[in-house]
Amino acid sequence: MPLIALTGGIASGKSTIARRLREHGAIVVDADALVRALQQPGMPVLAAIAAAFGDHLLRPDGSLDRAALGAVIFTDRDARQRLNGIVHPAVSEESARRFAAAFADDPDAVVVYDVPLLVEARAEDPWDLVVVAHAPAETRIRRLVELRGLDEADARARIASQASDDRRLAIADVVVDTDTELSETLEQVDALWERLSQDRVGGRS
Repeated sequence: MPLIALTGGIASGKSTIARRLREHGAIVVDADALVRALQQPGMPVLAAIAAAFGDHLLRPDGSLDRAALGAVIFTDRDARQRLNGIVHPAVSEESARRFAAAFADDPDAVVVYDVPLLVEARAEDPWDLVVVAHAPAETRIRRLVELRGLDEADARARIASQASDDRRLAIADVVVDTDTELSETLEQVDALWERLSQDRVGGRS
């Protein structure tokens, strides 16, 4: 019943790895999806964000204007820390609940926590394995510009707002090189899954 943290900087290919692991049978808990769920209208997290940053970040229907919030936090370190202080505890609690539910349903499950801000928020949690999706910053900037339509300055600001590559690599048990052809990245993920499968069989013998 391994609990695996999967992390990587923005545009590092982390979602590709998570998708492949899910295809193999892993249960993937997506931190970004949890954040979106906790920021829905009527949720305490959204109310706390509005109180901290202003009601102007709410749309007329009461939902969060994520673009407006992003414009604030990606350029203001103090604001980013205030936001993290609101969001991270709630996400930690909800993710722990989902991990427990997954293992209660299947004690032999491989549970993968797809989390971009592992270094910033949860590096000390008791993970069985930390997997880092890695591509150089310049590759990720190019992806953000070409695939997501960001201008270069915005792309650089978003990368700079996250932990450095060195900090992520320092906690990695496994590094998946995503600065390569997709097929080669998937081969690395397949090899990781084979390793996990062998470890599970060995653990039951």
